[in-house]
Amino acid sequence: MSDLITRTRHALARACPPSSDFDLNPDTELAPGRKLRPAAVLAPIIAGDDGFDLILTKRSSALKHHPGQIAFPGGKQDESDADLIATALREAHEEIGLPRDSVEILGTFAPHETVTSFTVTPVIGLINSPFDAIPEPGEVAEVFRVPLAHVLNPSQFTVESRRWRGKRRAYYTVPYGPYYIWGATARILRTWTDQLSHT
Repeated sequence: MSDLITRTRHALARACPPSSDFDLNPDTELAPGRKLRPAAVLAPIIAGDDGFDLILTKRSSALKHHPGQIAFPGGKQDESDADLIATALREAHEEIGLPRDSVEILGTFAPHETVTSFTVTPVIGLINSPFDAIPEPGEVAEVFRVPLAHVLNPSQFTVESRRWRGKRRAYYTVPYGPYYIWGATARILRTWTDQLSHT
């Protein structure tokens, strides 16, 4: 087993603080009593030719929220989901055709609050059998892999900013080739990276 996977197991076993899309913007005033909807994403790790890869998606340009952005498979919790891990597994099956029984759940990180008022639980899973990704055409434009060591390397992260709702908002990015990974996806990866630094 890869040292990175072993360290991830240790990182998941240790408590970490929740994160937010507003972490790099301390002057942001969040409304007290705001309603956050529960959601979950799956970070699927799979063995590649040169170590482990992370599977990500490029969202369809037709989606209402975050069209065309790089994301983990995932979505809001349904009433029929037993828990947020079940949400992440169901969404990954729907979005990329990943069978639920092909995933070993390594654990979860603390929830992440998004600008779209979701509280997203990152679920880390290890794919233990081969599978062919089948993108759901209404939601997913592309399914691709990035080297896990790349997106968990602190030197690959940068902080950029853009204007959002009349104010400049800073955010993490961790680009890979043609893929511009930023926003909540990059922030979750940064949490994972930071937790690894303590192992």
